[in-house]
Amino acid sequence: MNDITEPLRRALVATINEKVQTDDTETELKRLKVQYGEGQVWDTKEMSARFEVLGFMAPFCIVREKVSGKKGSIMFQHMPRFYFGWQEN
Repeated sequence: MNDITEPLRRALVATINEKVQTDDTETELKRLKVQYGEGQVWDTKEMSARFEVLGFMAPFCIVREKVSGKKGSIMFQHMPRFYFGWQEN
């Protein structure tokens, strides 16, 4: 199967991971909160509590918000793993 999005997604993964400044979870969390906003960055446990993951293709997860039932997407970075950029579809 030919995935025409793969080159674009790989480039985005590289861009996201290049911005990671440290392996220190708290420092990286603070950086992402400045970029995406307070309450808009989640670790795996927090993301799983708020969203049901319907599928993923790095750096995107297709999710359903558990409370509202709204579908959308979030992005993630590899290490330390954080999710961010909620966009309702």
